[in-house]
Amino acid sequence: MNGAREGNELAERFDRAFAPLDEAVRAARIPGGVLGIVERDGARLVRATGFAQTVPDRRPMREDTWFDLASLTKVIFTTPRILTYARDGVIDLDAPLTTVLPDLRQYDAGAWERQVTFRQCLGHQTPFPAVEPIYTYGRDADLLRAFVLQRQWRRLDEPVYSDINFILLGFAMERLERQRLRAFDPGSGFAFSAAPETCAATEDCTWRHRVLCGEVHDDNCAALEGAGHAGLFGTASSVLDFAHGLLGKDLAGDASVGLMRAPLSGRRTHGWERPYPGWSGGALCSSGTIGHTGFTGTGLWVDFERGRAWTLLTNRIHPTRHFDSGIAELRQAVGDLVSGENR
Repeated sequence: MNGAREGNELAERFDRAFAPLDEAVRAARIPGGVLGIVERDGARLVRATGFAQTVPDRRPMREDTWFDLASLTKVIFTTPRILTYARDGVIDLDAPLTTVLPDLRQYDAGAWERQVTFRQCLGHQTPFPAVEPIYTYGRDADLLRAFVLQRQWRRLDEPVYSDINFILLGFAMERLERQRLRAFDPGSGFAFSAAPETCAATEDCTWRHRVLCGEVHDDNCAALEGAGHAGLFGTASSVLDFAHGLLGKDLAGDASVGLMRAPLSGRRTHGWERPYPGWSGGALCSSGTIGHTGFTGTGLWVDFERGRAWTLLTNRIHPTRHFDSGIAELRQAVGDLVSGENR
């Protein structure tokens, strides 16, 4: 009886949380989306609504549609690997990146970039600018890597969330593994091989002159041909598999998950965000929650105290990013309905 009651409670919670997503699609604020919830005991629900593509043709969204996960790459792909290197003694999180990237600003021994550490990059505690149109400097991926490493970066007065942090962490991973990031895993970077008709479309790209579907949307990742900040593809089920693994590892006392939960600032942990007023996970999750979003309209949140995780995957930038999709409000509404008490 308890199992049936708990299953009904999860289904009711899921139905309520799905309603704002379905309404956003009906109101034509986003083309489509998939919501998934998983509990620590393995119970899960996934549901899709709307369209995976509307331009030039319409395709329905499916529960198994593949998404360009954008910056979820940072927390699903890059952060776990960096923390594994630290656990295994390959790197020291408090050592500068130059221990692996000795050529970072190699022509200026006193450059501030040479003092930046792995931990600072994971927590976005560096003065790098938030974003840089690296793709506008050329199409040669190797030369662009050299450009990023040798550039005299504009130094901000206060740390901000910066893709540069994870681009550099990606470069470090490439040096350690002696291969491009796209070769690490099926589904990451340009190794993605699923047919376009199985994917959610993203933007009608102004410099690639086509609607992107099954290829990375992030401009810099595309130009670098794989990077640490974006490029991972996945389905709602694969994202939930990852989150369910974190819930289990946390229960087992895994040190890497402990670092993912450990605060580095008022808003950030190692790789992830933590709750603060107005954050993407809503106001009703526990303080033991971490989460992250992706520019294409994706997101993942893991509430360790309640033993629950949820992912909201949308194609909110299809066919253009220049439209108010209401994604911030949608994420918060879904998060509150996932986290709130059943009534």
